[in-house]
Amino acid sequence: MNQTDPQNSEHRKKIVQLLRSHGISPTVQRVKIASTMLLRPQHLSADQVLTLTNQTGRPVSKATVYNSLGLFARKGLIRELFVDPDRAFYDSSTHPHHHFYNAVTQEICDIDESAIQINLDATPPPDTEISGVELVVHVRPRK
Repeated sequence: MNQTDPQNSEHRKKIVQLLRSHGISPTVQRVKIASTMLLRPQHLSADQVLTLTNQTGRPVSKATVYNSLGLFARKGLIRELFVDPDRAFYDSSTHPHHHFYNAVTQEICDIDESAIQINLDATPPPDTEISGVELVVHVRPRK
């Protein structure tokens, strides 16, 4: 989409509203990064977001992408996934669900929350409560 496309203008307005509703100041760079990340349900590394974000228009720095993704995750706009110790991945879907992760291909696929039943028969530490459970099932290509 180019800058004069009305869909782009409408999409930008929605992104600005979404950022504000999460308590995030909608800078030009954050709007561009959020537009990339929230284009569709997807799982992307910060480097993938950087590459996609910089395909058009003014480039955004690597530090800005990393900082913005961290902010978006802290504010609940996206989810940070802890599937690989070498890189962070981000999920544009924030509803409760689990993931398959293939370390060879670095592909992440959703698993519906209802597909996995977890019976946690443990009491959390004093003065804490369980805020959620995220399961990552690691897979690899068949040999």
